[in-house]
Amino acid sequence: MSHFKEKFDLTNKVAIVTGASKGIGEAIAQGLAEFGAQVVVSSRKQEAVEQVAEKIKQQGGDAFAVAAHVGEMEQLKELAAKTVEHYGGVDILVNNAATNPVFGPSMMVDERAFDKVMSVNVKGPFELSKAVQPVMRERGGGSIINISSIGGISPEPTLGIYSVSKAALISLTKVFAKEWGSCGIRANVICPGLVKTKFSQALWQNEQVVKMAM
Repeated sequence: MSHFKEKFDLTNKVAIVTGASKGIGEAIAQGLAEFGAQVVVSSRKQEAVEQVAEKIKQQGGDAFAVAAHVGEMEQLKELAAKTVEHYGGVDILVNNAATNPVFGPSMMVDERAFDKVMSVNVKGPFELSKAVQPVMRERGGGSIINISSIGGISPEPTLGIYSVSKAALISLTKVFAKEWGSCGIRANVICPGLVKTKFSQALWQNEQVVKMAM
């Protein structure tokens, strides 16, 4: 084991990663498994998460696939329950799943789109974190990592409501840190910039947006 892996050894730690069927989420799941964690790979489609879980297993890791829609609160409760049933607990939660159905000015966003963005990007992480918090507390602590966006700090005109949701996620992380820190539960947020994934394809294929990001 390398010095780096030894320092951040995750052997016997159980991690849930949402939005893990591709892109940043898949990379996070693979990275956690590489460092020894038992990883629950979650996203909307069972077939997609099974493919990622199988890939992790082929690389010598331990993974379990559970389909769950982050916008459906009952499915999130089931995700937490299935994780505990399969691995015995939860130590790490990575709230990575997100959605952005509207690319354009805020005046284009109707109520349905607004509610969908807030449900997946804010309410989902809130409810899933609450579902695993008692389990983490019983195990003496844990780590909640919310994947926000640079847009949550510095919004762009074409990503208005998405940016609002990501700003809310940053604030939610701070709330968790203050309320749950005494239980040994850490809460941290990561704010990536423009990453070339399928999720951000509408952005990185737009030359004007790329120039703004450079």
